[in-house]
Order: sequence, then C-alpha cells, then structure tokens
Amino acid sequence: MPPPEYVAGLVGKTNVGKSTFFAAATLATVEIGNRPFVTLEPSIGVGYVRKRCVHVELGLPRCDPASGFCLDGWRFIPVKLADIPGLIPGAHEGKGLGNQFLDAIRRADATILIVDASGSTDAAGNPVPPGTYDPVEEVRWLETEIEEWMYGVVSRDWDRFAMKVATTGQNVVEALAQRLSGFSVARSHVEEALRRSGLEAKPINKWSREDLRGFIHWLRLSKPMVIAANKADIPEAEDNIKRMRRELSYPVVPTSAASELALRRAAKSGLIRYIPGDSDFEILDEKRLTKQQLRALEYIREHVLRKWGSTGVQQAINTTFLDQLGLIAVYPVEDVNRFTDKKGRVLPDAYLVPRGTTARQLAYMVHTDLGRTFLYAINAKTKQRVGEDYVLQDNDVIKIVAAAARHG
Repeated sequence: MPPPEYVAGLVGKTNVGKSTFFAAATLATVEIGNRPFVTLEPSIGVGYVRKRCVHVELGLPRCDPASGFCLDGWRFIPVKLADIPGLIPGAHEGKGLGNQFLDAIRRADATILIVDASGSTDAAGNPVPPGTYDPVEEVRWLETEIEEWMYGVVSRDWDRFAMKVATTGQNVVEALAQRLSGFSVARSHVEEALRRSGLEAKPINKWSREDLRGFIHWLRLSKPMVIAANKADIPEAEDNIKRMRRELSYPVVPTSAASELALRRAAKSGLIRYIPGDSDFEILDEKRLTKQQLRALEYIREHVLRKWGSTGVQQAINTTFLDQLGLIAVYPVEDVNRFTDKKGRVLPDAYLVPRGTTARQLAYMVHTDLGRTFLYAINAKTKQRVGEDYVLQDNDVIKIVAAAARHG
C-alpha cells in the first residue's frame, strides 16, 4: 500500500494567475490566457514539497530519489495539485461554471486560494486598474461561495436524515462523517465542528437551519487553506498584503507566479541556476540572454526576490502540506548502515505522512504484508529497535522488520 496521496486544490476567481501558478509549480503545459474561464475542467499535476534532504544530515554524498528529485541537498517530494476552474459570485447557484468548480474542491485535502493582491481584477475576473478591487473582499465572497455550496449539499433531505439518526440511536459523529465523506473531511473534523459550533449535546433532529449553517461554517474551516497573494510585484499589492495579514485568519504568502514560471523556464533552458524556493538566482551565461530577458530577470530580482524573499510559489506549497496539513517526511530503508533499499539505492523513498503516524502504520504503507507481520522497526539514525507504537519523527530513517519476506 503506497503512502497516502494528498491533494491541494488551487482555487480562486478567474484571471488571477491560477493557471500560471499551476504551470510554475508543475512546469506543466496548460493554457494560460488573460480572459475568464481559460480553465474549463480541473487539471491534476505533480508539484513538490521542498525539504532539506536527510542525506545531508547523515553526511552522505548523495541520495537516489525513486520519485521527485534532490538539488544541492534539497529534497523535492511529489504532491498533487489540482487546478480548479475559476469561481465567480453566485457559483453555488450555478452561475458561471458554478457547481462543477465547487464539486472539484470537495476532493482536495487543502486549498491554496490564489488571490489578486494587486486588486487589478474585478469579481468576475475582468481587468481593472490596480488597487481598484479589494482582495480581502475577494476572500470573503469565496468563503461564502464554498460555505453556501456545502450547506446546499448537506441540507438536502436533512430532516429525514436527522430523524433517522435520532430514532435509530446511531452515533452522531459517525453518521455525519459518513454523510460528509465526499467532502474529504475526517471524523476528527466533524468532532471539531460540533465542538466549536456548540452542538455536541444538542439532539441532531432538534438542530435549526442556523445550527446547521454554524456547523458547516466550522466544518469548512477544518479544511486547511493558504492564501497565495499573487501579483505581489505590483506596487499596489504591498499594502493589500499587510491588510490581508491583519484581517484574515489564514496564512498569507506574497506570491508572483509569473516570476516563478519565468525563473523555472530560464533554469530549464540552462540560462540561469535557480532552485525553486530560493531567494536568488545566478545567470550562467549573460551572452545568451537578450537585453529584454536581462531586464525581466533584474525586475524579478528587485521587485520579487529582494522584496519578499522568494516568488512565494514553493513557500505556498510547503505551508499547505507541511504546516497546515501537518505532514512530515520519513525514509524507509532496507540497510540501516548504508541507508539503502534492496537495489542499493540511497534513501530512494521519502514518504509524506501525518504527524502521529506509527512504525506499524508506516509498515502498511510500504507493503501490506509488512504491516500484517510487523515485528519491530529500527531507527537507522540511532540503530535502536523501536516497537509498533513508536511515533515517527520528521526526517526519520526507518527499517521495518517483519516475520514474512522482507520488502525494501
């Protein structure tokens, strides 16, 4: 059984740079255009979480990633990104491409909300002078759209559902978790929403519509969201980003997706040396660059990298998966002395797993038989034996020992 796959949905109104963010993060070829509804259906791509590779800590000269890659000691671990088509006000009522967009959101474990921090697109995604539209308001109506849509789905046939739960004595948390499973929410999310809405002790068949709305509100907040404050290179964005950080409860990451895409393409062409997420780049051969390209690179360096510390694309992904979803990296190996698998590859696998994952749970992820016949694990860093309940730590290197045939 492979490690769990986590998906972050790239969400936002039309024409704010979602497709550019997606292309930069995945270096995929998608249609990018300055008009509404360029993205007509969700695109799934592979992005990467950036972490310091454990081979550096172990003093090894290199590693051999079976998936992802390692650059200058930075391990890039694959994650899934879904470019969800743009929303407009009234989407939950079916306006624009409405429910098709919102339906794609429910399958995501977390949301990266791409917002035009410069205020240069109106609610419908049409270009307006920078500073004209309020990005905080943009976040508010996007929250409302998602909440109204969730309420609409959950409230259908609600009375019959609530009465059935109440009369059969079914566990309320279990019943709600089952009913809401399509939203990629866990039992823990349901428990938290019940607690925060003050409905833990109230019989479910006695809930008012306002009670249900309150529950949905807290349930929506249980799914992590990060704000990618895009177009951060435009002057009007700076004050907006400060205000967003004051007024919004989500992490706000200043972002220039267009800059990241330009840097990644230049690096891929061998014009510059740039590692995604870095605070600068190195021009490799100035003679190969036109004056226009040099000016563009200098603009990125001055107005994005020096100002904000990075383009924000990699930071937004890391914030989503590592901070908000609480994932850690663990490295299963077969040989605890050489840190290799059966094929002799050094640290080939980096699994992203939730904090709190145990050694036996990791064994199941590596191979079902290993989980079933688990005996113990060995912490390859300390060479100490650990039991099935050992809670994995970030950057652990672990060998699973089982009674059955061993798997690397």
